[in-house]
Amino acid sequence: MKLVIVSAGLSVPSSTRLLADRLAAAVGRETEVRVEVVELRDLAVEIAHNFTNGFPGRKLAAALTAVTEADGLIAVTPVFTASYSGLFKSFFDVLDKEALVGKPVLVAATGGTGRHSLVLEHALRPLFAYLRAVVVPTGVYAASEDWGAEGLEDRIERAAGELAGLMTGLSGTKPQRSDDLTVVPFAEQLARLSAP
Repeated sequence: MKLVIVSAGLSVPSSTRLLADRLAAAVGRETEVRVEVVELRDLAVEIAHNFTNGFPGRKLAAALTAVTEADGLIAVTPVFTASYSGLFKSFFDVLDKEALVGKPVLVAATGGTGRHSLVLEHALRPLFAYLRAVVVPTGVYAASEDWGAEGLEDRIERAAGELAGLMTGLSGTKPQRSDDLTVVPFAEQLARLSAP
């Protein structure tokens, strides 16, 4: 199965990328996955050009395809002004609106203080709900003081297990579109139920 990380960290090294890597490793301990990383820092110019000319550059097109074809997604952003970064939001703005329908997504964020942990619930979860992804129940937030402290590893393992479970259960299945459904009249349904 293909697991794609979308990391919006800006620095090198990045705590955002570190958290993403730890989450991916934990998913890999639960189920066999091929991991592909999309570093948004490297795509910033192409994302901006896509807004102005309507066409993705070569690297951005490859990243959009990777996310669309993924069996599961780990989306990690640093917190800026109490929300996700503009670069993170811009990437998902240029992604096709149908690309994440039914796709399992683990949301995570990093920040300087624990006071921003609600970013998972008031910013990230609504964004992915709007895109009709299936967001795992456990989001992971890592403040500066969380690194090396008790609790972070447990949250990582729990969230990774939830994502692996959804990927395993949903891989290879696509949600049916309403125009693909066959309507069976009630009388015919009743006849099928009462047939020996």
